[in-house]
Amino acid sequence: IKHLGGFLSLYIVHLTSTLIAITTTFIYQIDSLFPNLPFIIITVIGVILLPFTVRYRSQQQKLEGELEDANERISQLMVIEERERIARDLHDTLGQKLSMIGLKSDLARKLMTVHPEKANKEVEDIRNTARTALKEVREMVSNMKGTKLEDEIVRVQQIIEAAEMNFQFEGDPQVTNTPLLVENVLSMCLKEAATNIVKHSEATTCRVTIEQSPTEILIGIEDDGKGLPASLDPFRGHGLQGMRERLEFVNGKLEIESKNGTTLQFHVPNVIKNKEKEE
Repeated sequence: IKHLGGFLSLYIVHLTSTLIAITTTFIYQIDSLFPNLPFIIITVIGVILLPFTVRYRSQQQKLEGELEDANERISQLMVIEERERIARDLHDTLGQKLSMIGLKSDLARKLMTVHPEKANKEVEDIRNTARTALKEVREMVSNMKGTKLEDEIVRVQQIIEAAEMNFQFEGDPQVTNTPLLVENVLSMCLKEAATNIVKHSEATTCRVTIEQSPTEILIGIEDDGKGLPASLDPFRGHGLQGMRERLEFVNGKLEIESKNGTTLQFHVPNVIKNKEKEE
């Protein structure tokens, strides 16, 4: 009986009838039952405790079943989340490299008749970029290796300059006391932001700043392009939404300002952690 009121009612009837039977038997056959008194006492205790034991065991089995279902659901959600994360990372990595290849291809086509030597250099850069992209995808799929922030700064500079923009950097890319997961998240966000600038901003300058305080890491990336349309929800785009989700995963946040261009700021709490142990 699952309902507590029904269980208690039946339990009271069960216990009362048992006690009445034992009492009646004692009254009429006390001489014959007196030697069996210890057994009767054990029986009464069993009558008192057994229904509760059965009920609690039933509840425990129910809870164990619900826990097993919840764990199975959590496992499914973790698989889905991991697939989405891998898809975003692959999209960001390939998107950046393919954008660079496209920009350098256009530049090489323009220089082919005017400056053949520079065109050959751009073609060689395209070849190296394609090899780098293939290597990064293989590393990501096989080892899910994180990206260092200082390495990502170099890649961002390459893609910005390949788009014939002026790149400016301020700060120290070698962040200290930062977990590899946080550094990887910041690198991915920076990569996606640079790709968006090249694709949509029509800017001439891109500026990246890194500030690290005892409480947080702040990375800013700004451009002097056309900015975001006033009627556009900034988080409806897949890229910005992906950046916000990654930052929220490490308790960070994304701030957007669209005035004389677009400025993105990544705020992440500075957690002290033993990096050697983590590696």
